[in-house]
Amino acid sequence: MTNNDVLRRIRYILDYDDEKMLIISSLGGKTISVDDLIKKLKKSTESDFLNCSDSYLAAFLNGLIIEKRGKKEGLQPLPEKKLNNNMIFTKLKIAFHLKSDDILEILSLADFELSSHELSSFFRKRTHKNYRECKDQVLRYFLKGLQLKYRNPDAKMDKLKNSVWKSLSAQGK
Repeated sequence: MTNNDVLRRIRYILDYDDEKMLIISSLGGKTISVDDLIKKLKKSTESDFLNCSDSYLAAFLNGLIIEKRGKKEGLQPLPEKKLNNNMIFTKLKIAFHLKSDDILEILSLADFELSSHELSSFFRKRTHKNYRECKDQVLRYFLKGLQLKYRNPDAKMDKLKNSVWKSLSAQGK
């Protein structure tokens, strides 16, 4: 998954306009012009596409954490120069104030099942023996689940009703 994809999906999930995106970026320590933001939100096949750097996405995610959770006491963390899916996943977990059960529920909304052990391996230090790299597929399903939860609450209810109906049907009721 590219940084541009992540940025576009978060914008859609939270229904942010250009101004809100710029405010969040500045909260994270990066200021850019509206034109550059629009270029970062374009697809790679469009003209004037601008690649979203790791440091910009890290600053945006840090700003999102500040926006949703408030500023931390003391010095604010500097945006990382290099990001991976595990770091993006962790920053989104913090921003949305999610616990493991919440994440597993969000993943199940997107029809993706993961055990709590597999999930915890994504949030470990890289040097830990049970660390596991978060693949694009997992991050994509997580963002899809966030979209279903925060952007399409009706879809969440439909999915819940269908799962209850299926379980009742399986029991012969």
